[in-house]
Amino acid sequence: VLDKDGRSVPFQALYGDRKAIVVFVRNFLCYTCKEYVEDLAKVPKAFLQEANVRLIVIGQSSYHHIKPFCSLTGYTHEMYVDPQREIYKTLGMKRGEGNNVSARSPHVKSNTLLGSIRSIWRAMTGPAFDFQGDPAQQGGALIVGPGNEVHFLHLDKNRLDHVPINTVLQLAGVKTVNFSNKPQIIDI
Repeated sequence: VLDKDGRSVPFQALYGDRKAIVVFVRNFLCYTCKEYVEDLAKVPKAFLQEANVRLIVIGQSSYHHIKPFCSLTGYTHEMYVDPQREIYKTLGMKRGEGNNVSARSPHVKSNTLLGSIRSIWRAMTGPAFDFQGDPAQQGGALIVGPGNEVHFLHLDKNRLDHVPINTVLQLAGVKTVNFSNKPQIIDI
C-alpha cells in the first residue's frame, strides 16, 4: 500500500504489532464511501488507543487523492491506497453490483440520485478528472492482527452493503459511538 506521500508500506506492517480495523472503500468519489468515512471520522482516537486498535481506510486510487479525501471527510485516522487492487483481489472483493441491492448502510444519508450527482460533480470539478479508482470495485471490512490472525471479514455485495461501524468497533473491542444527531436518552 502507499501512504499519503506515496511511500510504500507493506500491508502486514499495518497489523503486525496490534489489532487493526481495515476498511476498504470502493473509490474516493463514491458518495456512499464518502458518507461512511465521514462517520468513521467520528470515532475518537482515545477509544482506539484505549483498546490498542488501529483504524485504517484503504482506497484503490492514486495516493494523490488521500489528502483531499481526508480533508473532504474530516477523517484523521490512517489512510492508504492499493492502486493495483492487489489486496482487494487477494481478499476476494468483488467487482460490479448484483441485482439484489436490498442492503442499506446506516451511515449513508444521501439518496442514490443526489449522491450520484454529487459524485459526478466532484469528479468534474476536481483537480484531476478521474474516477479515483475502479468504479466497479466493491469494498469491505477486515479486523486483523496482531500477526496474521483474522478476526472478522465482510465483503460488500454492493455500494450500500457496509457493515455498521459500531458492529466492527464492538468486534474489535473498541467502545461504540453515537452516530445519531439526536440526544441520547439515559435511563436512570
